[in-house]
Amino acid sequence: MARHLITSAIPYINGIKHLGNLVGSQLPADLFARYQRARGNEVLFLCATDEHGTPAELAAAKAGKPVAEYCAEMHEVQSKIAEGFRLSFDHFGRSSSPQNHRLTQHFAGVLAERGLIREVSETQMYSPTDGRYLPDRYIEGTCPNCGFEDARGDQCDNCTKQLDPVELINPRSVISGATDLEMRETKHLYLCQSQIKDEIEAWIDSKSDWPVLTTSIAKKWLHDGDGLQDRGITRDLDWGIPVKKGEEEWPGMEGKVFYVWFDAPIEYIACAQEWVDAGKGDDWERWWRTDKGAEDVTYTQFMGKDNVPFHTLTFPATILGSGEPWKLVDYIKSFNYLNYDGGQFSTSRGRGVFMDQALEILPADYWRWWLLSHAPESSDAEFTWENFQSSVNKDLADVLGNFASRVTKFCRSKFGEVVPEGGTMGELETKLIADLAEKIREYEAQMEAHEVRKAAGALRAAWVLGNEYLQEAAPWSTFKTDPEAAAMQIRLALNMIRLYAVISSPFIPDASAQLLAALKTEDDGWPGDLDAALSTLPAGHAFEVPEVTFRKITDAEREDWQERFAGTR
Repeated sequence: MARHLITSAIPYINGIKHLGNLVGSQLPADLFARYQRARGNEVLFLCATDEHGTPAELAAAKAGKPVAEYCAEMHEVQSKIAEGFRLSFDHFGRSSSPQNHRLTQHFAGVLAERGLIREVSETQMYSPTDGRYLPDRYIEGTCPNCGFEDARGDQCDNCTKQLDPVELINPRSVISGATDLEMRETKHLYLCQSQIKDEIEAWIDSKSDWPVLTTSIAKKWLHDGDGLQDRGITRDLDWGIPVKKGEEEWPGMEGKVFYVWFDAPIEYIACAQEWVDAGKGDDWERWWRTDKGAEDVTYTQFMGKDNVPFHTLTFPATILGSGEPWKLVDYIKSFNYLNYDGGQFSTSRGRGVFMDQALEILPADYWRWWLLSHAPESSDAEFTWENFQSSVNKDLADVLGNFASRVTKFCRSKFGEVVPEGGTMGELETKLIADLAEKIREYEAQMEAHEVRKAAGALRAAWVLGNEYLQEAAPWSTFKTDPEAAAMQIRLALNMIRLYAVISSPFIPDASAQLLAALKTEDDGWPGDLDAALSTLPAGHAFEVPEVTFRKITDAEREDWQERFAGTR
């Protein structure tokens, strides 16, 4: 049994996420986790809320709540929405947890002992109007690289270039809009990434199977301009993990906290500790420490392309720099952006369909299928209501749902609600099983290769084979002249419904469970031997006709949703 450690980029606490966030990290991670579990492998799937940094403070201030109270409430909200989308986390943690406090401070202390942290006196933007320093996302301005006018102080959302606030053109305070900013001296800690650049580059070069999107972004940061630079890892903020050297105070760093992008990836490890402390697991170190059993773990991360630099450079620099036997990621699956109706999704600007709104409209499986089958892998993708309606109606209703409905209703009308007996398979069935086997093996290969859209395509092709078989075998006609042959055809088709439920479960878990329940079976074993899988439900096995698995989206509904979600929240 293989062991898979899977993490999704942890979502910011500052509000409910949109569909672009969902498809860029959590949803494909869940797909992979569900698939590996279905194949009988051992999985630890972790995620958390990212609760530090300026986004948390700004969102709490906007909500008029203390930041700790706001984060606790939003963690609960995000957790419930994740459940609504059937995200099967083994644990959904919090980066503000005591476990992450301790571990982040531990890493800082170890890195300092190894000479990989230096103190820097620097000038930083200060707002007399706001009476405070303005780190990172407290400042917006024009990107010096691409000219985007709403770039943030840590990164440009348009070109993904990592920035320092002082680089912005025409900077302004996010709090007050003030432009009378001035430079004042303050002291901070820097992670000496430049000292381990060669080690990081050699590690990245060893990952020949990574997506081009992942490696190209990493290489760009390693070599553009002056190459990989040391990175500030502390901030002048009230909310965050207090700067300590392990368990000791850090002279000169009083009142400062660690930079959110230093502590957030460490939460992946801390989250496993939370998982154990919550009574869900009994040994987190066998997943994370190569001296405690993690050497046989395959670790896969899922994220949007804007998160790639921190996961290919800063977090590995922390792990490698520590000199301790922590598990490094084996594969980073990165995604481009999903755009919304001619523009970008944006949490902060309230543009697009958000996760809570989506679930109010339709059940999770409708969204899961569309998002995964249109995942922005090779390039940015676009959500349009026309495409959403078309895909749901053609793929889910016309192909999968129609097959399950036709087979069960016909069987009920001619043989009763029981798997019919009689008849033997012929050439048509032999060819069908061979074609099905080919599509399932293709599906498995694409899933193992993390090719989400191609896996969805292979799965849909397997569904189509069932409908094509029904059309060619025509059991409704066969029944008139050879009831036993029709019984065989329907017995095979009923077993195909079970097969489809099993292999579709990573994509559409609710529909899968509904079909298995209708077939009155708990056998969800993966079809290693297809002949055996297609005789799982024997003659005489009782079933019931399922409720409509997927209903069609009407033109009136689509037009209503287009109007309701025209780009603002």
